Amino acid sequence: MTPPPSASTDAGADPRPRARVRGIYATALTNHLLSSDPPFDVVQASPPIERRFDREFPAEPADVTVEMTRDRHGLQIAGDPSAVADLRAAVDDLAIDTFTWSDVAAPGAVFSGTVTDTNGGGAIVSLADDREGFLPFGNADGYVDVDDEIRVQVTEPHAPWDRGRPVLDTALRIPGDVVTLEAGVDSLVAGTPDGTPTHELVRTTELLSTTVPDDWGVVWERGAEDLAVADLDAALAAAVERANDFDEALDTAAGEGKLATPTHLVWSWFGRSSRFALDALRRDVTATMPGHHRTKAGDERASGAVDFAEHLGVQANEFPFEAVTASFGPTEGDRVAIGHGKPDGRYVELGRGAVTAVDPETQRVTVERAMTGGGTYDALGVPRVDGDVATTRFTEGRWWYPTVYRSEDGERRGTYVNVSTPVEVFPDVIRYVDLHVDVIKRADGTVEVVDEAELAASVDAGTVSEPLAEKAMDVASQVANALEE
Repeated sequence: MTPPPSASTDAGADPRPRARVRGIYATALTNHLLSSDPPFDVVQASPPIERRFDREFPAEPADVTVEMTRDRHGLQIAGDPSAVADLRAAVDDLAIDTFTWSDVAAPGAVFSGTVTDTNGGGAIVSLADDREGFLPFGNADGYVDVDDEIRVQVTEPHAPWDRGRPVLDTALRIPGDVVTLEAGVDSLVAGTPDGTPTHELVRTTELLSTTVPDDWGVVWERGAEDLAVADLDAALAAAVERANDFDEALDTAAGEGKLATPTHLVWSWFGRSSRFALDALRRDVTATMPGHHRTKAGDERASGAVDFAEHLGVQANEFPFEAVTASFGPTEGDRVAIGHGKPDGRYVELGRGAVTAVDPETQRVTVERAMTGGGTYDALGVPRVDGDVATTRFTEGRWWYPTVYRSEDGERRGTYVNVSTPVEVFPDVIRYVDLHVDVIKRADGTVEVVDEAELAASVDAGTVSEPLAEKAMDVASQVANALEE
């Protein structure tokens, strides 16, 4: 496949949004964005991307940056609101199990918040829309205590499924992929990519036509080093415009909550089908083994192994489950977490269990957990007793998984079947996104589909698409019919 040209040539056409893409999904996303509707110009491409596409990409400032999340399971999409919206739409089109959310705690967003708690390292600050942030004491301008009202800025966002909080600072900055402006800095150039005051960009800044406000200092990022003078000037001018809008927003804002947002932020969380869709997009450009992104997302060590196998020309007709689990885990005797995602972005671990069996032929992993007493098992209505054992069988790629609860003496107490996005068996966690609707089989043999109302509410809230909800209900129906036989 030959990707389309990377620049719009229609006279009078609106300029294409420019995207900078980084991480294990970069090749696939570059291919996807070049042919999406609207198409994007991919800029500041890495040398491997240029080699794979056999072309040069513009070294221009980006309207939106796309970065892999820390856990390798999704994307952080930040930048100009219009470009972010267009890119979100393009990512949403990847597969049925792609989830996206807007986040009020975008990079550079400023809030007037209240300190709700403190610990040994910093303060918890309420922001807006039930979002909290973490202010390290080293980032605070003076002493901070509970109930203090404080102005803070997001410096390090955190995905909704990440149990950490966005990191905050009381110093103000206007972030950018080429240039960042830092408030309250006397010198014109406050920072360079190599940290030295003699960097060529220091001299270049003095030649640019853009005037930087007196109360802002210029910090050049690594993306600036390959740009022409005209592009540097354009990037600085755009940053100054954002700084002026930023100052105006802060001057006119009142009360608690969000005061200013120089960038917008969207998170994307990929399910297994999404990763395989990205495999297909990458395969259009370069050799790509089945499960390329699925394997790389599971373990950083696997990235080199996948690249090595593809360079050797190793052929596989399907995802090499046996080779991946044997090399990176899990194997029998390991302990794994059950990573229970929710369509609204929440994530909880349903405890950890021992891997008692791995079947390469069926791609099934059996996990056992010892249960503690107290409460009841959801929907089954059976008391949870000390000594109970939960045996769960996870099959790679299946849209459901069963858990059988037994008493200490082996008596079956009931079966609970979670309907979810396709299961992914990673080395230390078995991951999926729960789709609310479930199927239960009580000890007396009666079978029931439960929690349909929760699924319908998710559709109304926009966290589950109608096609995904239809798929979930279809899976639940098939599982219930099988359990009744």
